[in-house]
Amino acid sequence: QVQLVESGGGLVQAGGSLRLSCAASGRTFNNYDMGWFRQAPGKEREFVAAITAIAWSGSSTYYADSVKGRFTISRDNAKNTVYLQMNSLKPEDTAVYYCAAVRSPLNRRVNYYTDLATWDYWGQGTQVTVSS
Repeated sequence: QVQLVESGGGLVQAGGSLRLSCAASGRTFNNYDMGWFRQAPGKEREFVAAITAIAWSGSSTYYADSVKGRFTISRDNAKNTVYLQMNSLKPEDTAVYYCAAVRSPLNRRVNYYTDLATWDYWGQGTQVTVSS
């Protein structure tokens, strides 16, 4: 079983930046698509970003509309780590951020990454609080 551990959360002011990290166990990390979700108090867990396993054509990234242009997802396979660089943070970004993983599929249906059921492994989450 893949184990995921998030880190890098904290308290920042609006307009600030933060980088989250997700360290994954297992030798099969390179074959996994990775994602970030977040859950604000009293709200459902929502998709933030995803990055595919690296192939000959490179990896592809996907973002929720609410974070496009502000957040960047990346991965370092040598370190078994996926990152979420968050810039221009807003109070509405406040949430617990979760890392997720799924074995990279051949085909991806519409809304594949935004569906929580897609993901097989989850981290414990890291708190991000943005003050106004």
